[in-house]
Amino acid sequence: MIRRILVAAGPTRERIDPVRFISNYSTGVFGYEIAREAKRRGLAVTLVSGPTALKAPEGIKFIGVESTLDMRRAVLTEFKKADCVVMTAAVADWRPIYQAKRKIKKTRRKTIELTENPDILAEIGAAKIGRIAVGFALETENLERNALKKLKDKNLDLIVANRLEYPDAGIFGDKAIDVVTIDRFGNRARIRNKSKRELAKIIMGKILKLV
Repeated sequence: MIRRILVAAGPTRERIDPVRFISNYSTGVFGYEIAREAKRRGLAVTLVSGPTALKAPEGIKFIGVESTLDMRRAVLTEFKKADCVVMTAAVADWRPIYQAKRKIKKTRRKTIELTENPDILAEIGAAKIGRIAVGFALETENLERNALKKLKDKNLDLIVANRLEYPDAGIFGDKAIDVVTIDRFGNRARIRNKSKRELAKIIMGKILKLV
C-alpha cells in the first residue's frame, strides 16, 4: 500500500558563474499537479522542486533545490521514507567542471568544460526494493521504443513519455498534451489532449494499481 509519496519536479540549474547557468524549459507544472493529486487522495506527500515560478501546494512537505547534486541529496534522503517516487524533474545531464566566483567577462571565444551529472532515476531504480519508481521521458523520436528502453534500463514500474515535435511545440507549462504510459507488465496506453491536471489524476490511478 502506498501511504507516502515523493515527487521530484521542475528543472535544475548548473551555475557557470554568479549570473549564468545551464538549465532547460521545464516549468514544474506536471510534478506539482501530481503532488496535489496525491495529496487529494490522502497520501503524505513530499515535493522536491528545482527553481520554478509555482507556489508550493498546501499541506505537503516542500524542499526547494537548485542543482542536480542538490536534488540528488534531497531525493535520496527522502526516498528512504517513501513508498513511491515519481521523478518528473528535468535534471541537467551535465554541469560545468569549474564555477567561476566572479562574472566571466565577454571574450571572442570561451570554452566551458562539462562533466556528467549522476543519474538520480537509475539510482532510485537500483535501490527501490519494495517501492514503486515512476519516471518521465521527453523524446524527439522513437517515443515508445526509447520509453520502453528507459523503463527497463532504470528498473522502473511505470514510465510516462511524450514527444517534442518541434522546438516551440508548446508542451511546457500548463498545456494539453499527448502521452504514452508503459508499466512493468508491458501494458501501454495512449492518452491524448489532456491537461496536466487531468493527466495527474490518470497517472495517480495507474500508480495505485501497481501495488
